[in-house]
Amino acid sequence: MGISFIHDDFLLETPQARTLYHDFAEGCPIIDYHCHLSPEALAADRRFASLAEVWLAGDHYKWRAMRACGVDEMFITGDAPDRVKFAHWAATVPRTLRNPLYHWTHLELARVFGITDRLLGPSTAAAIWEECNAKLSTPAFSARGIVRSMNVEVVCTVDDPVDSLEFHARMRDDALMGFRVLPTFRPDRAIAVEQPAVFREYCNALAKASGASIRTLEDFIGALRSRHEFFHAMGCRLSDHGLDTVYAAPGTGADAVFGRLMRGEAPSPEEAAAVKSFILRELALMDHERGWAQQIHVGALRNVRTAMMRLRGPDSGCDTIGDEPLAAPLARFLDSLDREGRLPRTILFNLNPRDNELIAAMAGCFQDGVTTGKIQYGPAWWFLDTYDGITRQIDALSSFGILGAFVGMVTDSRSFLSYPRHEYFRRVLCNILGDDMARGLIPADMSLAGGMVRDICYGNAQRWFRFPPPAGARGNTKGEVRT
Repeated sequence: MGISFIHDDFLLETPQARTLYHDFAEGCPIIDYHCHLSPEALAADRRFASLAEVWLAGDHYKWRAMRACGVDEMFITGDAPDRVKFAHWAATVPRTLRNPLYHWTHLELARVFGITDRLLGPSTAAAIWEECNAKLSTPAFSARGIVRSMNVEVVCTVDDPVDSLEFHARMRDDALMGFRVLPTFRPDRAIAVEQPAVFREYCNALAKASGASIRTLEDFIGALRSRHEFFHAMGCRLSDHGLDTVYAAPGTGADAVFGRLMRGEAPSPEEAAAVKSFILRELALMDHERGWAQQIHVGALRNVRTAMMRLRGPDSGCDTIGDEPLAAPLARFLDSLDREGRLPRTILFNLNPRDNELIAAMAGCFQDGVTTGKIQYGPAWWFLDTYDGITRQIDALSSFGILGAFVGMVTDSRSFLSYPRHEYFRRVLCNILGDDMARGLIPADMSLAGGMVRDICYGNAQRWFRFPPPAGARGNTKGEVRT
């Protein structure tokens, strides 16, 4: 076709934006502090049998697009051959114009596979399939090889407290990795108390992992604390919560409700909120005690389509944006910790765009004058990870907070090909600042704006997260970088 859609100045609309990106953002390493990559695949340095396997399996963004274009489930998550699934995806791509998938698809083809002279569609699918598969058959395109090629410095995976972290242990002292893989403490199942049978099953798993008997709420918190300590020893410095809203109800009666849960009695909504609130607060206190940061992803309404839940289970592309009340419970939660001087560093992610300004303004209330950007308004996430969504998040943060203290983008993906999303974010950031400079809204000072760009892309995250030093590193024996 001879079409060069992804070129050096893609999305960079002014000379100032181009300078900011190429001189200050482009070469920055990636600190991917929230993703869903498989530790097992990284530990084994997995090789991928086909482009469909590495690109379509587990990618609910693509699944939703294909369903919307009338593609049968057999060719999406069913048992159709990989080549046929890819052909259906290729036929879908031309119809995704103005969806971020169109940009992501061609960025990934360009950056991972070096394909910049063709757009993906039915007429190019066969040649792209063959070219990419040939590269995937080489060692450079293994799971680790792909991550290394994207200039990634740190990968933080999402791990349940009951996880053995055996794959992280395998990677800890592997000098050939070329990047670090650290666990993240994700205790979502520890507060999912609505179904007693499911919750009791989780308690059994937690008891086994911690080596403790769980009969009371105190036992339960003690078991979580034991796992928190284990994760810390394994290099974890982050917790992560996926919530429909923040829970901050009075904890009165939580012990009694927990006892009934263990007897198989379903709690009322008010009782469930009391237990969730108690556990969430205790987890935050653990984070503060060990110097961790907590991430709170709020606003997802999950698994809304019963038929697909029965067919494929969770994470199949049938989650949407929720609209639970947020401002008051979030303020109560943060304030209850802050009053005691025990509020950990926190990143707040919203999924409903109505909450952009709410989150940005709320974060400013709890900055402590000690830690730069202690409370972060997290990057545009999931349904908001679009050109417009990134722009709106940056605008809200700039208007209500301090953009220069921002810790930047996350991949939030199960796909090893998704690292160009960081480039996408960086290009949008530089385009915004470059346009401001061209319009005279900020000074025409490249060192000033460029320093901010470099900090947002890398420096702020490198300082803020306080990851322990690599094995064998000299210097700070506590393994933390203080801001």
